[in-house]
Amino acid sequence: MMSLLGRPDVDAGEVFVNFNQNITSLAVATSGGYSLYSLGSVDSTLDKIYHTKSDELFLIERLFESSLVAIVSQRAPRKLKVCHFKKQSEICNYSYANTILAVKLNRERLIVCLEESLYIHNIQDMKVVHTIRDTPCNPQGLCALSSSSEHCYLAYPGSVTSGEVQIFDAINLHAKTMIPAHDTPLAALAFSPSGTEIATASERGTVIRVFSSQDGSRLFELRRGLKRCVSIVSLSFSTCAEYLVSSSNTETVHIFRLDRSATETAEGHGGKQTSDDWMGYSFFRFLSKTVTSYLPTQVTDVFSQGRAFASVTLPEAGVRRMCAITTIQKQLRLLIASQDGYLYVYSIPTVEGAECQLIKRHDLRLEDHYAMDIKGLNSGVSIGGAAGVPPGGAGAAVAGGSGGDGKSATPVSGGGGGDKPGGSYASAVKGDEPAGPSSSSA
Repeated sequence: MMSLLGRPDVDAGEVFVNFNQNITSLAVATSGGYSLYSLGSVDSTLDKIYHTKSDELFLIERLFESSLVAIVSQRAPRKLKVCHFKKQSEICNYSYANTILAVKLNRERLIVCLEESLYIHNIQDMKVVHTIRDTPCNPQGLCALSSSSEHCYLAYPGSVTSGEVQIFDAINLHAKTMIPAHDTPLAALAFSPSGTEIATASERGTVIRVFSSQDGSRLFELRRGLKRCVSIVSLSFSTCAEYLVSSSNTETVHIFRLDRSATETAEGHGGKQTSDDWMGYSFFRFLSKTVTSYLPTQVTDVFSQGRAFASVTLPEAGVRRMCAITTIQKQLRLLIASQDGYLYVYSIPTVEGAECQLIKRHDLRLEDHYAMDIKGLNSGVSIGGAAGVPPGGAGAAVAGGSGGDGKSATPVSGGGGGDKPGGSYASAVKGDEPAGPSSSSA
């Protein structure tokens, strides 16, 4: 749900970092291989779940706490491999006409994003159930997939000249709504954990907006800054959906609080403010509505925008960083994984404007003395047959797509003719194991 696109500069010591959908693990790829870490005790240690040597990876996505990972290497950027990492086996692979720019997973769908098309796979058997062709040129592979199975929505840019967001129902395979989110092209997208809200940012980077993914209505408008335009790299809702965090090419990470109760209270009281709210967020929302008819739109928009609840200033600008907010051991934590090889852990204040306190900084490039590798894995095991892969081996399958009619695609190479995956694959998809080395030991 949150990957750093673009090839890492290995000579500069940079790494690829990516959180899984519910922020329970972190994937880290370097020139020598990739590792998966548990985040359950990240305040003190970063426990390694798995490590393997491999080609330098371009993309890696883990499906929640399951054994399923989807990877794309820099050596073969048009080929997607789906692997069972605990058994060190390749389940299947698909080849595409162009470079894979993004891969997104949830328990129902696997999405492959190319520059001008999107492939939707059924994750249970890896068949292509729909292809969205001729999308607006999307060289950064910008897209988002809700982690929710109930609201399984896909979002992608609808224009190259403005910030239109296309919302697509990935289960029922039809367009749901189009949101005119920004005047300038999109730079970042993120769904809330429930899939009912989507956060957006444009190339200008000064304003972040949150919309209903079901009807397109605007819910929040958040001001990242006024002085300069920036390139927003990461947007992420907290796992409790009460916060939104953004990072950019600057040294500052912004945390916004999504105060739904204040909005509901103001609307429920017909705009009447209590004394406790008079100098608070609700008052400013009320006042902005009152003056809308008297001031120019540009002025009232700035006045009504929410400001950052808290922020973090990191040592260096120009480093791409992935951010997430989750609860770890009953405490809310901000996690910042940077492409220069560090994971920062911060506490989040309870009072607006207070400082986030640094708890721990982990060096992802070190062989941690406390990190635990999986030992004794059965590297010879193979999983049969998904999407044209014959039992006993993984073959190449070309995702042909359905031309948008929603029918299953038939692989044209690799044999097997679309056999259903074996029991091991089904358990890898459905049977999520708890994160951590205890569940991953031989």
